[in-house]
Amino acid sequence: MSNTQQVKSGEINIGDLRVVPIIISFVVAGFIGLFSETALNMALTNLIQDFGIHETTAQWLTTGYLLTLGILVPVSGLIMQWFTTRQLFITSLIASIIGTLIAAIAPTFAVLMIARVVQAIGTALLLPLMFNTILLIIPPHKRGRIMGIIGLVIMFAPAVGPTISGIIINNLTWHWIFWVSLPLLIGALIFGSFFMQNVGTPTKPKIDFLSIILSTLGFGGIVFGFSSAGEGGGWGNPTVIISIIVGVVSLVLFSIRQTKMQQPMLNLRAFKYPMFTIGLLLVLVCMMVLLSTMILLPLYLQTSLALTTFAAGLLLLPGGIINGILSPVMGGLFDKYGPKWLVRIGIAILLGAMFGFSTITIETSTAFIIILHIITMVGVSMIMMPAQTNGLNQLPRELYPDGTAIMNTLQQVAGAIGTAIAISIMSSGLESFAPEDPANPLNPLLAFTAGVQDAFIFGIIMAILGFVISLFVKRVKVEHQM
Repeated sequence: MSNTQQVKSGEINIGDLRVVPIIISFVVAGFIGLFSETALNMALTNLIQDFGIHETTAQWLTTGYLLTLGILVPVSGLIMQWFTTRQLFITSLIASIIGTLIAAIAPTFAVLMIARVVQAIGTALLLPLMFNTILLIIPPHKRGRIMGIIGLVIMFAPAVGPTISGIIINNLTWHWIFWVSLPLLIGALIFGSFFMQNVGTPTKPKIDFLSIILSTLGFGGIVFGFSSAGEGGGWGNPTVIISIIVGVVSLVLFSIRQTKMQQPMLNLRAFKYPMFTIGLLLVLVCMMVLLSTMILLPLYLQTSLALTTFAAGLLLLPGGIINGILSPVMGGLFDKYGPKWLVRIGIAILLGAMFGFSTITIETSTAFIIILHIITMVGVSMIMMPAQTNGLNQLPRELYPDGTAIMNTLQQVAGAIGTAIAISIMSSGLESFAPEDPANPLNPLLAFTAGVQDAFIFGIIMAILGFVISLFVKRVKVEHQM
């Protein structure tokens, strides 16, 4: 019996040896791809000095990466119906390898920016493919633990990115962040080429180019608008206003078109399932809080506390390790008890951490930062995978590609918006700082720290919103089987 037939008949299970190499291939490739999301955060100070750029320009290395994901991932549901699992997996790895190589030898900021976009193309293909494949080959009652392993990748890789890159930068140049990643990506490509199997059969639906254009303008316009505001243009800047308006109008037109098409590019019927929508909202809140925190902390540690990249990296390591360990554990608890109390307690923990971060000063101890970061990562591990898995479980099989595309698209867009808003609030707080003693030589550090405090208030607001949403979470009873 073919692999596709086995998937359809439900004969594939986690104990099947053919499933294990597929998961390993995705885990290794996904880890390196998502490591890139935050790996350069710790190198921002070095990049600012090397290229002579402003902090808000440097943040485009992260925002641009997320912007590319936000534009390409919506099309992934269509792409997965046109090409096989093996073809998409190999293509995504090749794009990641090319982008990483360009970044490793980048002589200017512009070249590095191009490299980040190419890297993001690889990740944009890989993420939805990974989730869709897991949903197809793993039965519902075992998905929590497997999604927990995937969560180890999704959360652990960006969490330890600053730590690993901080250690690298302390001994070498920032280029080595990419030289270290390159052989791992090549190894993942070779491994996947041998073991990756095709899951499902491409149906090759009609391509609607107008939908692709509207999607690109919609998601791209919104992220570009928020990012431009974060870059220092201000919310009243015409570029910011026009970009956001174009984005919102395009998304409205895109949504209307999808609901009227017989074969939509992105099937929005997924939103008719309440737990999918609630799970999605919780994931978006979590992503905004996490990525805004992961860009603010390295800047605070290196500027306000004057730590080296190596010291700052070590400070963030315990939280990353604990998050990685807890993700599969939370997946197992989800399988056994459901998402309700896991998510609610997780949001409450995250809210407490954001309150703590909003009180940090130039005299805050490093131990306090480590504890807050660990608490943040514990909360994130309790929210992300349970909310995401519960939501996707409610969808019928035919909506899996659309559900994973929607979830991954809005997740990346939310991350970009959260990052941009946090940087914007921090910059505004820095500029509006009124020193008690104008002659105090520490005023620049005090101003920067005040900006960081203000930015974490955004995290508090998002966490409160997340807690309200979590009150509506219910465990999904999976009626459709594999």
